[in-house]
Parts: sequence; structure tokens; C-alpha cells
Amino acid sequence: MRNTLSNAYKPGFGEIMNSVQIHHSKLWFAGTNKNWKLAEFEVNEIIELLDDVTKYQSDRKESQSIGLINPGLDSVSSAVKNKNLNSFKKSYKQLTVTCNDCHKVNEFEFNIVKVPTRPVFSNQEFKIKQ
Repeated sequence: MRNTLSNAYKPGFGEIMNSVQIHHSKLWFAGTNKNWKLAEFEVNEIIELLDDVTKYQSDRKESQSIGLINPGLDSVSSAVKNKNLNSFKKSYKQLTVTCNDCHKVNEFEFNIVKVPTRPVFSNQEFKIKQ
């Protein structure tokens, strides 16, 4: 039994971060299109993934500083809940800064996150149908 568990699949740090990047991008397009339900979903996906970092990659040095992202994430979450577009844009940019701050602290300063200019996926509609 012990051998089976030690060989169980465990997502890698980079794999989790790639998923965070996707949801970070989708969050931008959901929020800027005032699709607040989708934006809230994307915030929750990011939170879940960051929890996975500390759960599955607790031995990594980078996991210890994942909390640097929390103020930006809390701010954008509040903007989404309040359905405030201006606050969303400002807090999203702050979230992006906190992502880059975490990268710098962990000597991944070469991995620069930015506000996306086009959706990652062309098969998802971000505008709400009226």
C-alpha cells in the first residue's frame, strides 16, 4: 500500500502555475466583459490552485511565499463581488504585480506576467448574452 501511494500522481509546481496563468487570463476577460459569475468562478479556480501548490508542493521553497499573492487576490475578489468594473481593473493589475513580486522573490523574475491582450481560448465567449 505504501509503495502504491508514493507512486501516485502529484501535479508539478510548473503544471499548477500554468493552470493559474490560464485562469488569470480568463479572469481578465470575464471581468472586463462584466461576466461577474464567470469572474467569480475564475477567482475561485485560482484560489483552489494556489491551495494545491501548498498541498502538493510543500517541499518547494517557492511554496512558502505563495501567500504574497493573497492581497491582490482578495482585492480582485472583492471587486468581482461588488461588480465594480473600475475597481476590478485596478485590482487585477495589482494582482498581476503581486504575481510578479512572488516570481522576483523566488528568482523567477524572468517569468513576467502581464494583463492579457487576447483570450487564450477562441472557443469561449466571455460576454454575457442579453
